[in-house]
Amino acid sequence: MTSTTGTPGPSSLDPEIAARLKRSADGLLPAIAQQYDTGEVLMLGWMDDEALHRTLTTGRCTYWSRSRQEYWVKGDTSGHFQWVKSVALDCDADTVLVKVDQVGAACHTGARTCFDADVLFEDADSGARPSDQ
Repeated sequence: MTSTTGTPGPSSLDPEIAARLKRSADGLLPAIAQQYDTGEVLMLGWMDDEALHRTLTTGRCTYWSRSRQEYWVKGDTSGHFQWVKSVALDCDADTVLVKVDQVGAACHTGARTCFDADVLFEDADSGARPSDQ
């Protein structure tokens, strides 16, 4: 758990949920934001226990900024809100999937998604996968 000053602090996260989480060495979980109705992957952020608690209880995505060492609520400064539709923990309990209704751009660059500018591979034949060749 991390406080707004970057030091460990208390969290209001349900202890039963907290006990299930497998966090990184710095106490964080990757949080994938996905558009709830289209399945579009929007961005990846980081959450500690308190950010997850805030996300679960406010209906807005709260992340931990590793660079600024503080919490940030998506949309507070940009106006590009993420309204939470569902939150799921993956099978290893080390990643959170947050399905959201994204208002405006998800990426800090102004793009709709963080994953459309630098495509490293794209199959030219959408019907074939590399393992099928």
